[in-house]
Amino acid sequence: MKKQKISELLIGTNNKGKLREIRDLLPKKIKIYSTSDFQIKSPKETGKTFRENSIIKAKYFSKKTNLICLSDDSGLEIDILKKKPGIYSARWAGKKNNFNLAIKKVFRELNKKDQNWKNKIIKARFICDLTIYWPNGKLKSASGIINGSISKEKKGLKGFGYDPIFIPKKLKKTFGEMSPKIKSKIDHRYIAFNKIKKFL
Repeated sequence: MKKQKISELLIGTNNKGKLREIRDLLPKKIKIYSTSDFQIKSPKETGKTFRENSIIKAKYFSKKTNLICLSDDSGLEIDILKKKPGIYSARWAGKKNNFNLAIKKVFRELNKKDQNWKNKIIKARFICDLTIYWPNGKLKSASGIINGSISKEKKGLKGFGYDPIFIPKKLKKTFGEMSPKIKSKIDHRYIAFNKIKKFL
């Protein structure tokens, strides 16, 4: 039996940066909806992993709209901070999603841990879990990880979230300094998407 292709898809996020990046990855023939088209607030993220939270969001938005939903949960892990902020990456930005505050918090926590951290390589990674959820309860998930380190200071105005302080391994620029075209070919979301796109 030929697999039925997806013709309509809801991107289950209220984060404009994520919405833009996921929309750019999707095949042009799919009609895309966003949560703002339905004015749906995001559910509480009660999962203990990125995977669990991506499933919670995909299921919630799919049930609310009766559409197939693709949701993302992603964040930054910093080894020296015991993998924080991790699944709390967005929550470090507060209710207003202020990532300047979140980045200041990262630097504050690093200073608390080691005042000499700027002279060291602070290992970190971005993780993304994508989940496609169908109204009939079927779901597919995939993970993407990109390793790197934390920049000594904020660099670049491109991207969003923690992009200005993350330097991918073997590169010298932060995600915030890269053009979206280059970033979208190497980042954690692209890696996860490459694994899940066969279901679209």
